[in-house]
Amino acid sequence: MKINEVEKRVEISKKSIRFYEQEGLLHPERNKENGYRDYSEEDVNILLKIKFLRKLSLPIEEIRRIQSKRLTLEDALKRHLITLEREEKNLQKISELCRMISKEDVSYDTLDASVCLKQIGKMEQEGVRFMKISEQDKKKKRYSIGAGMLFIGLMVFIEFLMTWAYLTIPEGAPPVLVMIFLWLLPLAFICGIVVVIRERVKEIEGGEENEAAKY
Repeated sequence: MKINEVEKRVEISKKSIRFYEQEGLLHPERNKENGYRDYSEEDVNILLKIKFLRKLSLPIEEIRRIQSKRLTLEDALKRHLITLEREEKNLQKISELCRMISKEDVSYDTLDASVCLKQIGKMEQEGVRFMKISEQDKKKKRYSIGAGMLFIGLMVFIEFLMTWAYLTIPEGAPPVLVMIFLWLLPLAFICGIVVVIRERVKEIEGGEENEAAKY
């Protein structure tokens, strides 16, 4: 069956299905005649299992280990349950701190952040985990730079192809002004991407970018 049919049956987007393929969780056969993916009932069952385990917030790596028989489902769920229980206790502690501060009728202007941070420091020593923006920022920065460099690489490749074609077959090349425009266009894209990457990195390094959008 085609991916459109699979998408409807399992209610998972085509983008997610392809992502699971890239992660090695799904291996559909290829139609020998047209080269398209040909999904089987077994693939549908695998996707349903993946969907269920992801609903439980089980990491992709854990699902991969379960599929490869390096980890049993029972052991994976037991380990995940321990993680969830820790997170639950962690959230309870953070909720207690929020509740305590809200009861003190503190406004933003009167908030003594140094006192609160000292309290958070004590709680962290006791094992409570608070959000670490720096770790999230590093991931965002790596993704932004990686995506930008990939696009720049594509533009450089296009420049190389145009130059090679012009030098190899000069008699079939467009007028010089047209070639100059075609060369400058990718360069303009490259310059634009460099500016965007630089601004994106500065934005991320600036602090809690987009955290408010979560609430």
